Amino acid sequence: MHYPSAHDALLRGFRVMVVEDDFLIADDFSRRLLSLGAKVIGPAATIDGAHALYERTLDIDAAVLDINLRGALIFPFAQRLEADGVPYVFCTGYGEDPISEGLRHVPRFEKPLSHPDFAAMAALIAGLGRRSR
Repeated sequence: MHYPSAHDALLRGFRVMVVEDDFLIADDFSRRLLSLGAKVIGPAATIDGAHALYERTLDIDAAVLDINLRGALIFPFAQRLEADGVPYVFCTGYGEDPISEGLRHVPRFEKPLSHPDFAAMAALIAGLGRRSR
């Protein structure tokens, strides 16, 4: 059962893109983001899918990116978001090792995300997201 809290509207009005190849994780992230008031874009399960979805949407405030999508690394898409000024976080089952040197400044959360970790990620998105600028 969901009990309303002060954080329920934390992401109200934010358009958050989810890029995750595991259906259950993508569904979980989407549900949690929706419960915080976000409009979820996606999810996209491949890098090509992420590019196509982004091109159709273009108006996103932040993104949650898995690092490894079916064996392909997300870094080219992450760099595209960075070039466009779209903040994003990595949410991965991997440690820091596969993250390229130029992207080590990006906040990284390890899956599976506990409730406190997800709350921390949402608060970070709220602070970094383009709607807050």
